[in-house]
Amino acid sequence: MKNLLRIAFIILTVSVNIGCDQVSKTIVREKMGYGGSIQLLNSHLTITKVENTGAFLSLGDSWPPLLKSILLLALPVLAIILGFAYLLFKFNTPRLFVIGACFIIGGGIGNIIDRMAYGSVTDFLHISFGILQTGIFNMADVSVMVGAGLILLNSFLKPQGDDSQLI
Repeated sequence: MKNLLRIAFIILTVSVNIGCDQVSKTIVREKMGYGGSIQLLNSHLTITKVENTGAFLSLGDSWPPLLKSILLLALPVLAIILGFAYLLFKFNTPRLFVIGACFIIGGGIGNIIDRMAYGSVTDFLHISFGILQTGIFNMADVSVMVGAGLILLNSFLKPQGDDSQLI
């Protein structure tokens, strides 16, 4: 029974991450035109619609189509399948690691859905605090970064040999 709850938790967490990403992108696709922007939080947060045919910060945007398909679609799909299988079948994994991996997998699937359905990824969030600025990103990217942060946090918090936080 414990394993079934664990699997349900993993599937739910991944699904919620995919859902948040896809709902937010759908709203932006339907409600915003290209070039338009909405300023929020005293202009520290801007919503603007951009289609990214590359990866992080448009890396790979100008690659040949075959290379782009392999590096931006096939390899991420393989990594997600392997990561998901690891989570489903490795039962003594720390809880914080599992949650972080679910966020990364959910975010990755969200961007893969875009690549497969639209040939690009819809990005729309930009944060600016003076000289500190982000590139334009989406909720899938937020999921991946939060997941990476949770996994990193797990590596610092989990004392060796402590099995009390396994899921």
